[in-house]
Amino acid sequence: MQLTHTRALFLMVLVTLMWSIAGVVTRHLQAAEGFEVTFWRSFFTLLTLLVLLPALQGRALLARMRAAGWALWVSGVCWSVMFTAFMLALTLTSVANVLVTMALGPLFTALVARFALGHRLAPRTWLAIVLAGIGIAWMYGTQLGLGEGGVLTGTLVALCVPVAAAVNWTVVQRSHASGRDLDLVPAVLVGALLSSLTTLPAALPLTATAHDVGLLALLGVVQLAIPCVLAVRCARVLAAPEVSLLALLEVIFGIALAWLGAGEQPGPSVLAGGSLVILALVGNELLGWRARR
Repeated sequence: MQLTHTRALFLMVLVTLMWSIAGVVTRHLQAAEGFEVTFWRSFFTLLTLLVLLPALQGRALLARMRAAGWALWVSGVCWSVMFTAFMLALTLTSVANVLVTMALGPLFTALVARFALGHRLAPRTWLAIVLAGIGIAWMYGTQLGLGEGGVLTGTLVALCVPVAAAVNWTVVQRSHASGRDLDLVPAVLVGALLSSLTTLPAALPLTATAHDVGLLALLGVVQLAIPCVLAVRCARVLAAPEVSLLALLEVIFGIALAWLGAGEQPGPSVLAGGSLVILALVGNELLGWRARR
């Protein structure tokens, strides 16, 4: 079926909704925690992609992976860091804190591209970085001032996600500039493999109940593997600013689902600081889109 622009828009909204279920599902686990949560989700993501990718790409899959060279493995390491840090952060701090921190990815990417690839940053992007920084400082500074020192660990772990994402997208851009387009879906497969292998020793002894394994299998298949495949397809039709703006819906959906489905109400500082971060990101993308048009 031909993916039109309108269909891609609706499909990308569905993708963000699927991404956003991680927080509320994690809050209903019975025994699994820490690295075991990451292991099971990555393991089921790996199994799903081992079925999906050969079915979608056939024999061309191995050829594309070989042609990608070192970039595939660097990207895979980045995906592995994102998978691991995201789930660990959810066990250490609130869903809202994790999602707002993750939303900094586009701004971190712009900074890494500035220093690694020499890309110039528009004044609007520098302003967005400053505003987002103020929002994050307000969120976590207020909570730490209230004695919630444990938030700091979760924040530092969550920050690994946008940093790894920034490195990942920079590798993709450099690969494209050198004439090699990196297929991100096989890179996700490599990331799931690396995440499973590296977290298994730390996850032992496995204590997850059958209920937990079922929920983590749901995350591996529905929250990660399938939407990642769909998002890559949408990105071939939608403009980059459209993808970036629609991806921010994950923050809104994720906080709302954790609130409604697990009673995890975000505090005033999270709502205020998070709103400033989202406003900075939306403003930067809209102004950039308008300038390019």
